[in-house]
Amino acid sequence: MFFVLSKIIGFFVVPSNFIVLLGVAGLVLLVARRRRLALALLGTSTVLLVVAGFSPLGNALLLALTERFPPWQQGSAGAPDGIIVLGGAIDSELSAARQDIELDASAERVLEMLRLARRYPAARIVYSGGSGNLLIASVSEAPFAGQLLQEFGVSADRIVLEQRSRSTAENASFVRAMLSPKLNERWLLVTSAFHMPRAIGAFRKAGLNVEAYPVDWRTRGWTDVELPFDKLSGGLARTDVAIHEWGGLILYWLAGKSSALFPAPASGEAHAR
Repeated sequence: MFFVLSKIIGFFVVPSNFIVLLGVAGLVLLVARRRRLALALLGTSTVLLVVAGFSPLGNALLLALTERFPPWQQGSAGAPDGIIVLGGAIDSELSAARQDIELDASAERVLEMLRLARRYPAARIVYSGGSGNLLIASVSEAPFAGQLLQEFGVSADRIVLEQRSRSTAENASFVRAMLSPKLNERWLLVTSAFHMPRAIGAFRKAGLNVEAYPVDWRTRGWTDVELPFDKLSGGLARTDVAIHEWGGLILYWLAGKSSALFPAPASGEAHAR
């Protein structure tokens, strides 16, 4: 129920969807001769489209998320016992249709998975990813990740595949149940930097202590808030990602799926890059 509800709410809070729906409502009211309200909705839709599409708003919202957790440092604690990689990097439906592994905009998660698997040859590699698609038949990501790992020489006994999860909350709870980690074990959590606060909150809530290993930064840093977008589609896409993630943080907190509204690095970790 939580998964379905989050998908429905997510559809309406995504700025590009909301702006279009607002414009459509204005057109309907215009046809219905509710001219004053129709023009107000159309005008609001146009202003929001320009702001979300061309202004650096999307970068500002995204940077507040991506800069929350710093790049991971090994330090003196030694090599990790395992690496948990969250799904969202493999287009499972397209991969199944084309019989080949197709990556999407968060491909850095998979790239870093392969790097870490080689860098720490004793570490277990956990890929957590089912299918978050609400409308078409589900195809899990995890088997494709397992196939890729083995193609790159990672032995099967190091690979753990969790393929039922449909959300970040399920990533956390299912992985926690599968691993039953020991207190002294060190686990890294690999996901997109903008997604890291929500992911860390979900894993802490599930009772699994992990270290943030953010990838897929999307921006160069705070200098990007000084520059407008040169393409409407680029700005809208960036704003969509940021608002979706902020909405997810709020929903997870209200639903009791996160340890905090805006999770922060644990003691000893830097708060800035």
